Amino acid sequence: MSAQTPENVFDRQVALSRVGGDTQLLREIAELFIKECPRAFAAIQEAVENGDAAKLESAAHALKGSVANFGAKDAVEAAFRLEQMGRSKKMSEAVDTLHALESALSVVCAELATA
Repeated sequence: MSAQTPENVFDRQVALSRVGGDTQLLREIAELFIKECPRAFAAIQEAVENGDAAKLESAAHALKGSVANFGAKDAVEAAFRLEQMGRSKKMSEAVDTLHALESALSVVCAELATA
């Protein structure tokens, strides 16, 4: 995974473009994401721990779509890799990728909280 640079964490311009430039709507979506992110991550973590490839694919896909709204490239990349692992049922690197996702999400949530 690439080093976390500001543009890989949260791209305000991308996020604003997704909400038609509405900063209030962006704040509301960010708050909702921050609230729901732990649940979404827990579903991915549980799927990895249980070796449930189908659940991993589904949960990672859903989180990838949510975090993509913020232009968070590192988190999107990690979620996409997990989604692919679930789809291919090749989960040997899932734990490492899960840690990368967790790290990226914690930075994204911190950035969104101050945005």
